[in-house]
Amino acid sequence: MMALRADLVRLWQARSLLWVLVRREVASRHAGSAGGVMWLYAQPLLTVAAYYLVFDVVFAMRLAESAPTRAAGAYLIVGSLPWMAFGDALGRGMNSLLDSGHLLQKNPIPPVLLPVRSVLSSLRIFGPLLLLMVLLYAPNHRFSLPVISVLPLVLAECLMVLLLGYLLAIAAAALRDTVQVVTFILSIGIYMSPVLFPMDMFPKDWAWVLWANPMTPIVLGFQQVLLKGAWPPLPVWGALLAWIAVFATLLNLAIARSRDELVDWL
Repeated sequence: MMALRADLVRLWQARSLLWVLVRREVASRHAGSAGGVMWLYAQPLLTVAAYYLVFDVVFAMRLAESAPTRAAGAYLIVGSLPWMAFGDALGRGMNSLLDSGHLLQKNPIPPVLLPVRSVLSSLRIFGPLLLLMVLLYAPNHRFSLPVISVLPLVLAECLMVLLLGYLLAIAAAALRDTVQVVTFILSIGIYMSPVLFPMDMFPKDWAWVLWANPMTPIVLGFQQVLLKGAWPPLPVWGALLAWIAVFATLLNLAIARSRDELVDWL
């Protein structure tokens, strides 16, 4: 893990520059719009509001008794908001080196700054939305003790998307087709997770497909805490640690192999 550790040291040394870049990235997303920063929150908020109105108010759809909750809209919101955060951060992190490669060619800055900047700017937007979701659901269980496990779940998602975003940014610099492939996988990945339907609705022989999605343990953890008021089960934490270890190992190899060629690829 020497290559990854060296990049972490460079990231820490450039932490002041990193926060400046994050603020500029967030500001650039709403530059020139009358609504300003509110537009960044409007799309995810309107999406989850539509889930509630359509599935819980208009059609009053109910899930099976084995589901974490009977209310279909409430179920969709808890899974879809973490998924939207993951998809937005991962997509921006993956494209960060391609979009800002000129900065590396003209300035002696660590490449790690660019994907981390893009991922953190997305998480800076979705973080308050996830907090709002917790505040809306936790009273249903009287803010029971398991609600504190939301914090490690959010931190695990942040770490996972930082590692994977940087890894895919390097892969996209080496092979531009990476962007198209990952974009397609993200578009179908939501169907291979418990975001849209409970785990027990998926054929048992194909359950491994769900666990092959790194967002499955995150979604299951949020559902367990916010919909049932219970602690996430051990397989959730085990899967998260396994995915983080895999992404860290692959990223370390990618950094080591691309260090002398990355700028040329851009």
